[in-house]
Amino acid sequence: MKKGYIFAGFGGQGMLLIGKFLAMANMLDGKHVSWLPSYGPEMRGGTANCSVIVSDEEVASPMIDKADVLIAMNLPSLDKFEHTVKPGGLIVVNSSIIDRKVQRDDVKVVYCDSAKIADEVRNPKGANVAILGAMMGADDASVSLDKMVEAIRIELGERKARFLEGNKAALVAGMELSE
Repeated sequence: MKKGYIFAGFGGQGMLLIGKFLAMANMLDGKHVSWLPSYGPEMRGGTANCSVIVSDEEVASPMIDKADVLIAMNLPSLDKFEHTVKPGGLIVVNSSIIDRKVQRDDVKVVYCDSAKIADEVRNPKGANVAILGAMMGADDASVSLDKMVEAIRIELGERKARFLEGNKAALVAGMELSE
């Protein structure tokens, strides 16, 4: 099994962070992973994306030509990466700010109002984790909730441990959206 993921949005939307969460969760699950960030010099407000590869075997290259899964947090990201998803793949769209539909009919699509979910669980900065949950709920081969929560705990560290429960709530709410 080898699966490629692209997480894309504006800088500050947490795409690199949820990519790290996915990579860590799969490492905890005994998989081989790569995580490759890409961002402009603008940081917040500029473009930011990362690719994650999860495999049962060692990952030879972190580059992804055709992704199995795309999370698009903004319209420029959907415009840029929609065509890179393999037929039969999954596209998760942040419908909080993207008002167009996916223009392909050969992929599975989940529209996630991630800002609304984050507000509902009282975690206003948890939109990225909510959309990660939506992806997990729609992706049959995804890692378990327990592994993802452990990965979030590890990546947040002790300094940000107070955010764990809010992120778990956003993750679960996102998963319930797409089950």
